[in-house]
Amino acid sequence: MRVNLITRAFGHSQSGTDAIPISLTVRPACGLPGEYEYRTDSAALLLMLREQTELPATVLQRFEEKLRAFHSARLLGVDLSDIALERIGYFID
Repeated sequence: MRVNLITRAFGHSQSGTDAIPISLTVRPACGLPGEYEYRTDSAALLLMLREQTELPATVLQRFEEKLRAFHSARLLGVDLSDIALERIGYFID
């Protein structure tokens, strides 16, 4: 399923780790209803994106840089499998 991913930081990274606590908003890219919010951290999200998408490393690097610099970032039209979406709690009907 193609989705738009929008992140917002909601805290600061804990000492000794680079992970930033974030709120991830998942929306269908086709404009249908179905917005979902998921709390995670930047490290877990980036690992999922590396493992579950075919996004080029340069795209993921720019996404990570924006997240760290501005504490928010977007990825539009990301193809995520139903299994990956269900793992984060987004259920497909």
